[in-house]
Amino acid sequence: MRDKQARFEHLVKAYSPWLYRYAYWISGDKASAEDLVQETFLRAWRFLDSLKEEASAKSWLTTILRRENARKYERKQLDYTDIEMDSIPAEVIPFDPRPEVVALRVALKGLPPKYREPLVLQVLEGYTLDEIAHIFELPRNTVATRLHRARQKLRRVLQPEQVDKGNQS
Repeated sequence: MRDKQARFEHLVKAYSPWLYRYAYWISGDKASAEDLVQETFLRAWRFLDSLKEEASAKSWLTTILRRENARKYERKQLDYTDIEMDSIPAEVIPFDPRPEVVALRVALKGLPPKYREPLVLQVLEGYTLDEIAHIFELPRNTVATRLHRARQKLRRVLQPEQVDKGNQS
């Protein structure tokens, strides 16, 4: 029991900040993100024995968090509201006043979750294509397609004149 407790405490210390940032990205709400992280660690504690390799802990916890988020929406449908980028707490995403950074954040927020989530995992957190496919329980090619489409959508929003020139040729 003591070994399990120490192992769990290590996971909490090592991955809480990351899980909170990711939960905030997908939920857009501080309280929801906190609840998601708490539910993730409750489930992780119950199934800690199923984690065989410590190297896969981050992917394992991310998968649990995504499933907890899905369960939350299976139970009830919440009203979605857009949040202003200025309202995101600085400790989650430090505010950068440069217009191109603000534009990128707004564009990312505008992507549908099926495109935004894998892109955030790859670009901001450094997950590989195979790791993302494992987390989403999707074929690798499906994830690659979603990443490609996410980049295309961002490009259309961030560089509309470049997209228009490409279509005129």
